[in-house]
Amino acid sequence: MAKNFILILGGIRSGKSRFAQSMAAKLGKKVLFVATAEALDAEMAFRIGEHKKARPKSWRTLEININVGQKLEGQIADADVVLLDCLTLLVSNVIIGDGKSSASVAQKRVVSEIEDLVKCIDKCEGTFIIVSNEVGLGLMPANKLGRLYCDCLGRANQLLARHASEVYFMVSGIPIAIKGEVHQECERG
Repeated sequence: MAKNFILILGGIRSGKSRFAQSMAAKLGKKVLFVATAEALDAEMAFRIGEHKKARPKSWRTLEININVGQKLEGQIADADVVLLDCLTLLVSNVIIGDGKSSASVAQKRVVSEIEDLVKCIDKCEGTFIIVSNEVGLGLMPANKLGRLYCDCLGRANQLLARHASEVYFMVSGIPIAIKGEVHQECERG
């Protein structure tokens, strides 16, 4: 079982990734960064490039957009810390999938993805950090796909939060510990 599983939640541009990277750097020398984003357009490619620049060059990076638990299991090797950024895009990737699934099938696929990820986390000997957006603070989306996405991500966050040893909520770059130990030294990043 992972010695430590940390979930970091927050809104867009709340400082989640910066905090997670600071924490990962302080918790281990060998960091495996798992990226779930896909560069499907120029703007997203730019964002991915900026995220890559913000990471230490010594970190190993894997780009996995779906079936993360299964694909990651044999790749962790001797990593002290595994940092997955982010669950938000992973859930989107799973829901969109083949584009033909019903809402109930999409929800089952998301739960299965999270269950596989938890199995992988449990086998990890080091620290596992996952970054995700909190979608429960805004208005209900006006369209069916948006509502399905919020339902699925909210459920995924809840499943992971129950399993996590520590959970943080980011507000304006400030981490608030809502479960477990507080890593004060990481706040100043």
